Amino acid sequence: MTITNRPRAGSSAPGRPRAGSSAPGRPPRRRPAVPKVADIIRAVTIDEPAVRITAYDGSAVGPADAPIGLHLATERGLSYVLTAPGDLGMARAYVTGDLEVRGAHPGDPYEALRGLATGLRLHMPSPGEALRLVRGLGWDRLRPPSPPPQEAVPAWRRTVQGLRHGRGRDADAIHHHYDVSNAFYEKILGPSMTYTCAVFRSESDTLEQAQANKYDLVAGKLALKPGQRLLDVGCGWGGMVRHAAREYGIRALGVTLSREQAQWAQAAIEREGLGHLAEVRYLDYRDAPLEQFDAVSSIGLTEHIGVRNYPRYFGTLRSRLKPGGRLLNHCITRSDNRASHKPGAFIDRYVFPDGELPSPGRLVSAVHDAAFEVQHEENLRQHYALTLAGWNRNLVEQWDDCVAEVGLGTARVWGLYMAGSRLAFERNEIQLHQILATKTTRDGVSSYPLRPDWTA
Repeated sequence: MTITNRPRAGSSAPGRPRAGSSAPGRPPRRRPAVPKVADIIRAVTIDEPAVRITAYDGSAVGPADAPIGLHLATERGLSYVLTAPGDLGMARAYVTGDLEVRGAHPGDPYEALRGLATGLRLHMPSPGEALRLVRGLGWDRLRPPSPPPQEAVPAWRRTVQGLRHGRGRDADAIHHHYDVSNAFYEKILGPSMTYTCAVFRSESDTLEQAQANKYDLVAGKLALKPGQRLLDVGCGWGGMVRHAAREYGIRALGVTLSREQAQWAQAAIEREGLGHLAEVRYLDYRDAPLEQFDAVSSIGLTEHIGVRNYPRYFGTLRSRLKPGGRLLNHCITRSDNRASHKPGAFIDRYVFPDGELPSPGRLVSAVHDAAFEVQHEENLRQHYALTLAGWNRNLVEQWDDCVAEVGLGTARVWGLYMAGSRLAFERNEIQLHQILATKTTRDGVSSYPLRPDWTA
């Protein structure tokens, strides 16, 4: 048998390196160094962060003496942040416990968020830098981990599954947020069970005083008098309904799409002996009775309606009013006309699915276009920041009980949501507007006086 140097099929020719090997005389290729978490942060930030950020790999960035810090505790947390940039990825990591706030209570990340908002400027790394980081980390790091169970279906998938703001989908969205647990809400909101912006005559007011102030302000703007009828749409746990009946002798009907809210509210009405004046029904506002009411209040419902549905929404409310009757619409808004109506991904997935915020001008126009006469408008932005601070204090003070009621992940969602919303109101990123309008008749009768007939 003659032996030759002819290579076998599939083998490499003599003197030619196999695939993946280095040529003779060249050093073997080295895998890219695994970047530290601190390296990644430096690659995407312009300045040093104002808060201390540490990580599971021992790296750190930011001032060592910062009183508040963030700690990325796991590789899964890093994958959350990398695969869902912005507030969603960080929220997922925080809710699961993969991102910890150090130097603050777990239910109140406000100071950490404020530090990030005021001292963290981001930029896109160059393509080469991004490729180097990804190769060093490994492509598997860009495989999104499963989101926490508290996360709702993303908006694009909800759009495929059902008509946006259809009756069934609206009911599901309300259920996601408001049917968490009445006992949990009692701990957060306090005795008034009022889940809307309060009105503070001074910063020393208690949350209960401020909520009563808000109801009195609404009642004054609506010029409520004993014996009149009030429709309160999106009534929550019946705070306005009970206040109007108890303090003003009003015959009040509240409607809500939350079954648990309706049951709690009706029981509270009976406990307070207000059954002869007040009632709360589990009902879509579109099915509210066609009786003619003297006044309609909408306190915190418009955010759930959808901007495209405003003509039908305000038209529906107008059809419930007597000629000359008054409407008070109380709603969170954007601070300008430039931004999208859609909230951030965290708010959409974890807090208010399908929520939309208009600009103040868009809201006033919608009321006007529904044939109302707009009489008065005011911004309560700073009051909502104080309200959220009060709710967050309640969460912190009753943290163990809240966790026992709804679980650690949900309690973290609420702490993050309230702290972040407080900061957004303080920074004038969102606002809260009350609009008072009348169903003015063709001959100009509106029941509205020459000057406002209430005191703030």
